[in-house]
Amino acid sequence: MRLDLWLWSVRLYRSRSIAVAAIRGGHVAVNGNPAKPARDVHPGDQVVARVGDRDRILRVIGHPPSRIGAPLVPIYAEDLTPPPPPRSDNPSEPAAVGIRPRGAGRPTKRDRRRIEDFLH
Repeated sequence: MRLDLWLWSVRLYRSRSIAVAAIRGGHVAVNGNPAKPARDVHPGDQVVARVGDRDRILRVIGHPPSRIGAPLVPIYAEDLTPPPPPRSDNPSEPAAVGIRPRGAGRPTKRDRRRIEDFLH
C-alpha cells in the first residue's frame, strides 16, 4: 500500500493531499529514511511523521481496505509515540511572562504589581 494512502487511512492526516504535502516536505520517514508518497509500506515498517508540533511514531501492522474509524486504527497501526511531557499547572510555580491560565480573567491590582516587580 502507498505511504500517503496508508497515512490517510489510519487517520494521521485529514486528507490524502495533506499527507502528500507532509511527505514531500520531509516530515515523514520510513525506517529512518526519507520517503516519497508512492513508497510501499509493509507490516513491520516504522513510520515517523510530524503531525502538528509532535513526531508520531507508528509501526505498520496491516493495510486497511479504506479509511477507517478511529477505534479500528490499532488493528492496522501500533502507536509507539512516547507520551508528551506533563504540563505543569501548579499555581505555586511562576508562570511564563505574558501567559495566564485560561479563564483567569483580567489581572488584579496585586497581579499587576507582581508582574511589574518581576519585570524590573
